[in-house]
Amino acid sequence: MTDRSLILTAPAKINLYLGVHTERDARGYHRVDSLMAAVGLADTVTVAPAPALTVQTIPASDFPMQKNTAYRAAIAMAEHYGRDANVCVTIEKRIPLCAGLGGPSTDAAAVIVALTELWGIDRADPALDDIARGIGADVPFFLHSSPAFYVGGGDVLAAEYPVLPATPVVLVKPHETSVSTVEAYRRFDESPVPADKPGAIASALRAGDAEAAYALVHNNLGVISAQMEPRIQTVLDWLRAQEGTVAVDVCGSGACSFAICDTVATAAHLAGAAQQNGWWACATELIPNTVQIDAPKK
Repeated sequence: MTDRSLILTAPAKINLYLGVHTERDARGYHRVDSLMAAVGLADTVTVAPAPALTVQTIPASDFPMQKNTAYRAAIAMAEHYGRDANVCVTIEKRIPLCAGLGGPSTDAAAVIVALTELWGIDRADPALDDIARGIGADVPFFLHSSPAFYVGGGDVLAAEYPVLPATPVVLVKPHETSVSTVEAYRRFDESPVPADKPGAIASALRAGDAEAAYALVHNNLGVISAQMEPRIQTVLDWLRAQEGTVAVDVCGSGACSFAICDTVATAAHLAGAAQQNGWWACATELIPNTVQIDAPKK
């Protein structure tokens, strides 16, 4: 362990494709095909030497730090590599929780990346993906490039694709709205919504045809989330009615939705209009990288 401190950018993600299936794996998890892309909205994670492991968030969270995914990631890294995770992790939260944007997952990945750097571990060590998978299905994505396709329980890397253009995106979430992922899957099991096959969007991404890929955006779990929480459906309907939206869908299991936009100006205008409607909103763009080390902290 060095005495360095690291500052990392931990970006959010959207699902360009999410296909949930009724069959389950040996763990009891649904088979999930997930095609994710990172966006510019990000938490800032600082990892600094400390006498013992602590995790704090800004603003402060209302649950014990031991339940934070970043804490769990540090403990899992320490156990696997036989090290002491004597660091203070500070997470400046900008990604809203209960949104489907992967906030807890990207924070956990940032801690894995930081400890990998501080402990001199090879980033290509396959154990890192296993550690990430043990924290949450989306965590491995944030250790790799964007966009990428995951299979299994949505946690096994199947393919990485050419970088997408810096496409404008607006994110919109009704305040005080959340969807229990567990409950969404339970409702899905009661009334499964068939998933489109991912082959076409995967082919478009492989060919670097972003326009064709955006036309194939799909999320069959989002249908369930919108049924569970009508305010999500209200946001989806509103976004789809706006000029300049290229594709609209739910982020993961919600409660945030996204619209890929034709211009930066459209995304900014829609974010402002959504806020006027009383919703949380953010204009951002697709980015090629996931968790990144910014610089040592001075």
